[in-house]
Amino acid sequence: MLSQFSDDSRIDERIAEVVRRILREEGEKFFSDRIAEFVMRNEQRAKELSLVERVVRVEEELKSLRVIELERFEATEKRFESLQRELDARLGALHTEMNTRFEALHREMNARFEAVDKRFEALHREMNARFEATEKRFEAMDRRFEALQREMGVRFEAVERRFRMLQWTMGIGFSFLAVLIALMRL
Repeated sequence: MLSQFSDDSRIDERIAEVVRRILREEGEKFFSDRIAEFVMRNEQRAKELSLVERVVRVEEELKSLRVIELERFEATEKRFESLQRELDARLGALHTEMNTRFEALHREMNARFEAVDKRFEALHREMNARFEATEKRFEAMDRRFEALQREMGVRFEAVERRFRMLQWTMGIGFSFLAVLIALMRL
């Protein structure tokens, strides 16, 4: 019985040894395959997570760039609005200054015309008085009066040309300013 026990124990040991060896070989093969598969899946997931993180970072950067771009556009818009207000103020001041200049010039011209009218009236009275005195003097005064009329006509034409030129200059200037403002708005 002892020998049977020792044989059974040897057989058990051998069986245990064979089972251990088989388990070790199969276990190593099984676990190495499973571990390799697990590592591949996790590497794929790690790549996917890395890509997702990159996408998130890119989206955040794009979002911050949009915010910066909007701030720049708003700053540019504010700058254009302030320039527009400044231009409007300057043009308004220029317009009022030009209006006052033209009104002053108009008053001055009216005063000159009234003075010329008064001079004509005085000359006419003087000519009537001298006409009665002598016929010769009347003819001389008549020639003088006609010469003065031509001179006045020339002066009036010169003034009229100046007004026309001033009107054209103003029109061109305002057109240029309007075009310039339109271009600045673009």
